[in-house]
This record gives sequence, C-alpha cells and structure tokens, in this order.
Amino acid sequence: MALALAPIITQAEPNPLRNAYFGETHLHTAFSLDAYIGGTRLMPADSLAYARGESVTLPDGTTAQHKRPLDFAAVTDHAEYLGEMYSTMYEDAPGHDNADLVALRGLESLEDRQEWFIKYVVSSNRSATPQHPPFFAGPATAKSAWQVIVDAAEEANDPGTFTALIGFEWSAAPNGANLHRNVLFRDNNVPNSVPSYIDINEEENLWKWMKGQEAEGRRLLAIPHNSNASKGRMFPDIDSFGDTMDLDYARTRQHFEPLIEMMQVKGNSEVHRKFWAADEFAGFENADSIQKNSGRIFRQRDFVRGGLIDGLGYEFALGVNPFKYGFIGGTDNHNGMMSAVAEDSFIGAHGPEDGSVERRRTGSVAGWIDGKDLSIGSLAGVWAIENTRAAIWDAMKRRETFATSGPRIKIRMFGGVGLSEPTDPVAMANEGYLLGTHMGGNLPPLGDAPSFTVHAEKDPMGANLDRIQIIKGWIDEYGDANEKIIDVVWSGDREIDPATGKLPAVGNTVDLKTAMFTNEIGAPVLMGRWTDVDYDPQATAFYYARVLEIPTPRWSTYDAVRNDLSLLEDVPATIQERAWGSPIWYSPAR
Repeated sequence: MALALAPIITQAEPNPLRNAYFGETHLHTAFSLDAYIGGTRLMPADSLAYARGESVTLPDGTTAQHKRPLDFAAVTDHAEYLGEMYSTMYEDAPGHDNADLVALRGLESLEDRQEWFIKYVVSSNRSATPQHPPFFAGPATAKSAWQVIVDAAEEANDPGTFTALIGFEWSAAPNGANLHRNVLFRDNNVPNSVPSYIDINEEENLWKWMKGQEAEGRRLLAIPHNSNASKGRMFPDIDSFGDTMDLDYARTRQHFEPLIEMMQVKGNSEVHRKFWAADEFAGFENADSIQKNSGRIFRQRDFVRGGLIDGLGYEFALGVNPFKYGFIGGTDNHNGMMSAVAEDSFIGAHGPEDGSVERRRTGSVAGWIDGKDLSIGSLAGVWAIENTRAAIWDAMKRRETFATSGPRIKIRMFGGVGLSEPTDPVAMANEGYLLGTHMGGNLPPLGDAPSFTVHAEKDPMGANLDRIQIIKGWIDEYGDANEKIIDVVWSGDREIDPATGKLPAVGNTVDLKTAMFTNEIGAPVLMGRWTDVDYDPQATAFYYARVLEIPTPRWSTYDAVRNDLSLLEDVPATIQERAWGSPIWYSPAR
C-alpha cells in the first residue's frame, strides 16, 4: 500500500500524539583518550555545534557541516581518563607538563598512536582490574572535565529547537567483553563527578550508584551498546559475581536500562545470519571481523533478538524480564562528528585507523574490526510531545523509541484488540493511544487476539521503502522459545509465494558503475495492520516492527566508484537500510 507523504507541520505547543525526533546518544570528543590518540580535537561544544548544523573546523583545517541538523544529541565521552584528558588539553591544569602527556600531544605516526592505545587503553580498560595511568593528576581534574561537558550541553540546549542531553559512557570491558553503558540525565541536576570502570567494575554496582543518584533527586538511565562484542555477557545467565540471576537483579536492570543500542559503527546487533538462517535479512552489517580480536566469538546471546528471547524465559521463570529493552541507535563515532551517517560521505570514525580509503579497504581499527566491516552507524529516534530534555528523556524511559541504520526513516506501531485498518497516520495514532499500546509498552492480559497497526515513512532525502515486517517472539506453555517473521505490508503488487511463504524481493535499481540508484521501485509510505491469529493468552511474547528500504549503495561502493577502484569482493556492494521499532510486550495474567 503506497500513500502520499504526510505534510510537515510545525507546532509550538506540545503534541499529545507526539512527533518523531532524530538524534545521537553515543559520541566521543577529544575528552575521550582513544579519540584524542586518533587525532580528534573537537571538544564537546564543537560536537554539539555540529549537531545543531553549524560548521566546525577539523584538525586538518577543513570544515564539516551537517546537511540536516539533529533534533537532540548527547556527548558521551568515556568517564575513564576524563581527568587525564583535562590535564592534556588545558595548560593551567595539574599535570599538563607531565612527560607522558607531552609525548601524547606530539603523537604523529599511526604506529605510535596504536602503541599508545594498546598501552593505556587496551591493557588497562580491558582487564578485570583497570587502573589510572601514572600521569593521572587526581580526581579534581576529572571533575573539571565533567564540568566542561556539562557547560557545553547547557550552552547548546535550546528547548523547542535542539535538545542537548548531559551524559557520559561507563566503559567496562572485562577481558575484552564489551559491557559499555551510556548514562543520560533527564535535566541539569547532575553530580559534580561521574564514575568510570576504574571506580566501579560491575554493572550491578553502576546500578547501585544510579540508585544513590535517584535518592538525591536525580533522574538518569543507562543504555548498553554493541552487544555483538560482549562475549556472551550482555545477556548473561549469571550476574557479574557468578550468582544465578534473581528477582532483584531482574527488577533493577529493567528499571535502570530501558533501552539498548541496536547498531553502531562496529556493526548491527539485531541478529546474525549464522543463528537466524530463516531470517532472510539477517546478513545485514554482521561485522564478522570483530571475532578476530579479544576472543570475541559470536554467540546467539550476543544479539538483541537473542536477548529478548532470553528475557521472556526469565519472565516465565521469575515473573520479571531483565532484558526488557526498547531500541535506540548511536554511532560511537570517535571523530567528534555527531551522527555523520551518510553512506555516500563516510570518512571513517576512528581518525587515521579508518580515515583513508586504503585503511578502510585493507586496514583495521586496532583491537576491534576490519575497516571494510565498519558500518556508518545508527540514528536514535524518539516519539515525544516536544523537543525538550524532559520530553526526549521521558520517551526513552517509556521505550517509545526506534533506531535506524542511518536514514531518517520514521517507524511506528501500536498494539491492541480491534484496532482498525489504518488509512491515515494521525487517525492511527489517535486510535493507538486511546485503545491500544505504543511501542515500548505492555499489552494487558487479553481474551481476544491482538492486532498491530504499523506506519513508516521514507527519509525525505533517501530511498523508497520495500516492506514492513513484524517479528514475534514467545515462550510457549512448555517454556520453549519460538519466533516468526511476518511481512505485514509492502510496496508494489507482489504476492507472498504460497510454497515458500516468502515475499519476492523488491528489485534493485543500483548502478554499481556509478553508485547511483533510483526510486522507481518501492513506496514513500507504508501502512498496514496484522492480527496475531496464533495468539495464545497464556504465552509471554514480544512484537517489534522492522522496515526495510529498497537496495542502495553501501559506503564501500561509493569509496570504490569515487576513487576508480574495484568493488570489494567480500562485503556487499548494496544494502537495504532499515529501522527497528521498540517491542510491544505481552504477559499473561498471573
């Protein structure tokens, strides 16, 4: 079903039906040691200016400017080494003249930079007992750096126009297992310092710190990211201390972590083709070369859908789901450039590690991933009543969020009994809020089968849409996990093949010689409804929507065409960008 794009309406007053806002929740500036080692010199204020659409000057003297400003953004520098970086960059800071920091400021060659990264980041922060380096000048320097970050957000924040959230990254990586969390505050009521992995070694104790912050009147949440590199520990079967997860663990984790990062520059964490062979779109940005480093061998539980399924199992056993995550996106860009996510202008995300065509084609980001496996990152989307800190944060807290693989695709879903076949997005939202449940919400115990209404709009500057799918996962009466994928609505006059149950491919207009495509196929808007005829009122379940674009060139294809090089043989030349809406959950009456 193809519809005309909805008109863009500017509203000064809060919109009770909520607007879609796009932003960034995972970005590093020069205050992150690994970013500084790579040559980044943009400061928090610079990165927020870039997010707002202002021009910024890069270290090589060139300028960069967003084609489209973001609606909201958060600088999330590593809490680890904040003080060390303050000493590095401020001449009047304690320790500025330390010989190690003089050497750091003078790093030039890639080899010297990599040596520093391994010596001061990898060797400590990926151990079970991280320590400050010898050039740490004391806690006061970390407080000073944090104040610079807070001040930059305060200056950039412009309610109604641009939201600058205050946040940081707690970067736990025990034995190379990526357990990082971005912590975001609801307002400017923030502490005068924040903890790092050096201070707090386990996520349980991070939540304990967050609980203490709540007791002092602050509002904050944590977003785990890049579960594909977690070595099975993002969705564990025991806690950090080796104990079986209990009800208190499940309640605490669900309270403080409403969202998880679906995708970033180090790949897509939704699914992997190895474990979801029946999902024909599971081969998207799998980032296999992550497995070359730190003993990170992919497991099904390293991926978000695996975590969602495991969470249902815990709810079946404990009564509470510890992995009840909505979806959000981020880049993890270490260049200081907020949401630089255009496939046709990707310049890497880690300075000289991936900052040239040659490095992206044949090199690697030390200790992480091959350049050719990098993704451009992901965008965060929220449905909020207005563009303010409170409204954006509240949308995150209630999980009314979505993630995209880069384009500004809007996606929305409601669930409930008796929802109408949608013909208008405003009417769909009205009915959804009145009679149903929004993305990220919970269906009440139902006697009748639920229906789900879905709506998606293409990026106005991007490709048409192929289809909207709903992914259902559930735990049956025997405690066994199940899932299925439903094509709900699609472009064109295709029909599902009764023999295979599959919808034919949308087609492909990409010219690989020119890295061009056309919107002759696909649809600008898709809208539809699906009723779960196999609904079991006694089965715990989740449902989430996934929308796919038509095929477009991957960044590596643009690189090849621009530089008159052959296409890389072991990465796709085209991709189908996508967006994921947060799940809606169903739990039977207990």
